[in-house]
Amino acid sequence: MKTTARIGSLTQRRATLAIFSYHLRAMRKWITATLLIAAAALAQQTHNQYEPPNVPGAGQRLLARFVGDWDVVKTFFPMNGKPIVTKGTCRQSMIQDGKFLQSDFTFFDSDGTKSTGTGISGFDSKTNRFTTVWYDSRQTTMSIRQSDGTFDGQNIVLWATPLDPDRPGRKTVARAHLEEDGRLLLHRHFMSDDKGEERMMIELRMTRK
Repeated sequence: MKTTARIGSLTQRRATLAIFSYHLRAMRKWITATLLIAAAALAQQTHNQYEPPNVPGAGQRLLARFVGDWDVVKTFFPMNGKPIVTKGTCRQSMIQDGKFLQSDFTFFDSDGTKSTGTGISGFDSKTNRFTTVWYDSRQTTMSIRQSDGTFDGQNIVLWATPLDPDRPGRKTVARAHLEEDGRLLLHRHFMSDDKGEERMMIELRMTRK
């Protein structure tokens, strides 16, 4: 009987220890999870303080009107000779919670080949500036254009911003606006000389499908 009682008591103690160990492990997991959540919340709070989020503004409202599928006619005006016309397509969509416009172009060349290009356009309501980044399959370089801080709600005017200040390159400006109640989008690129006179180099006539 004594042996049976000792075995029962030992079994009970082992069961108690097992239950205690289980709860201890569970408590440790809970404490660890709580600390991780608290650390993540603190990090998010610190990030929000460092880079406060903002909402889309007037510039995004205009960019949102560019959304859709478009037929494109690109005309290049060389210094000499006839204009060169290339047809293509473009799909535009707002990304990152409606803060940026992504423009994906495909151009079909006369020799049967094609080229592609992508533009990312944004608007900073704090500075009232548009910024556009462009990259394509023809070159390994990227180009950046930025407005001067003036915006009339209808026209986007972007000046070339050199990535290498030691080699600023040509002074160019691009202008974009909608016509025909939003069915036609015009992008025109101009070269500006030292006197401020402009000469159109490229025109993109985009017709909504």
